[in-house]
Amino acid sequence: MKKGLLIIISGPSGVGKGTVRNYFMNDASLKLAYSISMTTRSPRAGEQDGVDYIFTTKEKFEEAIQHGELLEWAEFVGNYYGTPMSQVEKLRNEGKNVLLEIEVQGATQVKEKCPDALTIFIIPPSMEELENRIRGRRSEPEEVVQQRLAKAGKEMKMVNNYKYIVCNDDPKLAAELISSIIRRHMETDNK
Repeated sequence: MKKGLLIIISGPSGVGKGTVRNYFMNDASLKLAYSISMTTRSPRAGEQDGVDYIFTTKEKFEEAIQHGELLEWAEFVGNYYGTPMSQVEKLRNEGKNVLLEIEVQGATQVKEKCPDALTIFIIPPSMEELENRIRGRRSEPEEVVQQRLAKAGKEMKMVNNYKYIVCNDDPKLAAELISSIIRRHMETDNK
C-alpha cells in the first residue's frame, strides 16, 4: 500500500482554517484523515476531547516533548499545542492523506522531519478582515486578541515558506482550490 501524503495547512488565527477544512474534509476521493492536535488550553464552547483536540495537562505534554513523541509542538499564550507522531505515521501507513492544521512554528519543525510534506498557507483578504473575524469570536479577553493579532502579523511574513498560498475570501472557493491541490499531488506522487 502506498504511503499517504502529509499535508500542512497553516494560517493566522482567525483566518478560517477550520471553516475551509470542513468543506473538503469529508470528500472520500481525497482519502483524508485529520490529525488531532494535543493542547493544554481549555476547550472552547462546543469543542470535544478527542474530536477537536486532545486536551491534556501541561505536565503530560512536557513528558511527550521529553520522550520525542511529538512531530511538532509550540507554546502560545501560555498553552502548548502539538502533533502526536505515532498517530500521523499510523494513518499515513494506512494510505490516508494526513492533514495537519498547525501554525508556522510547528510547520517548520514538520518540514525538517518530513521534507516531502505538502504545505499550504491560508491568508485573509486583509488584516482588517482578520481582526474582525478574531473579535467576532468573542471568546477571548482583549489581551489575548492583541497577542493573536501581533502573532498574525509575524506569521504573514512566513508565507514564502509554503508551496501554496490560498486566500480565504470565500471559504467554499478556498476549499475547492485546496482540494484540487491535494488531488494533483495524489496523482503526481502515484507516478
